[in-house]
Amino acid sequence: MFWLGLALWPVVCPLVSAQEVQPLTLEQALTLAGEHNPQLRLAQALNEGSQAAIRTALARPNPQFNTLAGPQYRRLPGAEPGLLTHFSVDQLVELPSIRRARLRVAELGRESTRFTLLEARLNVRAAVKQAFFQVLRRRAEIGLAQENLRLVNDLRRRVEVQVEVGEAARLELTRADAEVATAQTFYNSAQLRYVNAVASLRTAVSAPLAARIEPQGALDISVKLPPLEELRREVLMRHPALQQAQAEIRRAQARLDSEYAQRRPQPSVRLEYERQPDLGFFRLGVSIPVPILNKREGPIGEAAAVLNQARAIADLRRLELQAALERAYGQYEVAGQQVASFEQGVLKEAETALRAAEAAFKFGERGIIEVLDAQRVLRTVRLDFLSAQFDVQSALIDVEQLRAQETGARP
Repeated sequence: MFWLGLALWPVVCPLVSAQEVQPLTLEQALTLAGEHNPQLRLAQALNEGSQAAIRTALARPNPQFNTLAGPQYRRLPGAEPGLLTHFSVDQLVELPSIRRARLRVAELGRESTRFTLLEARLNVRAAVKQAFFQVLRRRAEIGLAQENLRLVNDLRRRVEVQVEVGEAARLELTRADAEVATAQTFYNSAQLRYVNAVASLRTAVSAPLAARIEPQGALDISVKLPPLEELRREVLMRHPALQQAQAEIRRAQARLDSEYAQRRPQPSVRLEYERQPDLGFFRLGVSIPVPILNKREGPIGEAAAVLNQARAIADLRRLELQAALERAYGQYEVAGQQVASFEQGVLKEAETALRAAEAAFKFGERGIIEVLDAQRVLRTVRLDFLSAQFDVQSALIDVEQLRAQETGARP
């Protein structure tokens, strides 16, 4: 049965065992994700667009050239018939206040997208780390499932010998067979969870990888976090999501100022030359719009609403970050206490109980039920210990992301 479980791996991943294994460290995964992840490319494209918006804001209005031509007819004595031509050039004179306001909006837009890019980088790194350590966790579960399957198979062989020599009832062998089937199912499920975890890692990295990868590393839970209040101040000061929200507030305020600035009429200078058959004219004039009918109440109201929306989003981001930090810190503390509890005795006690049950079964003092119960308890304790270790690692990754730290393998 044990070898049957091992044979299922090529069935779950066809031809994987025959292909070359690609070792993959966390640093390599982070580097590949930084080069290929589409979320980062999207944020980079937004950043490039904000750079182009500054060039747009710096552009000056083009002059407008007009020309008219046509015949002139004689209707009164003394008028000369002939060709009539007219040329004119119009140039909008942009007010410096309007230009500065428009440029301010574009510059704050670039600042906002810069923080968006930083946040995207943090999100991608956190996703890659979570997926990477999830793979390590699922691989460790396969090891536990293999060990459990080996123990159950050994126990079944001993029971089979006892049944053959008449020292145990056949019911004991039936129970052992049922436990082997359960252990085999658990092993197969562990393999499927590992395959799903690897697929999630490929998605997070978003880079071409070999058909079979072998992540290199281990769960690292040795990092000690500072007090919660210190972390809260650091998160609210450094996290790019909140900085981006603040930049959007400044950008919305600048847009509102720009709308107010555009209420000032901008003059246009007009230069004309007209040639008649017997006369020629040069004219220079200025046209100024009069803001009587349209005082830009609508655009100003829209800009004010956007400013209120940006302020509300900033408050929401602040609450979300605080809640995420408290959730991650709570998970770190609870999971850390569980790890300490397992390390201080629970795991050793479960192993000792199994050895005692196996010894008692060997000497005929206990039945197979006691041994199977002890094996189940040990398997559950080991899985819970592994889950607690992963929960600590996951919480550390979340806190690292909230602290806007771009470290490598260690948070």
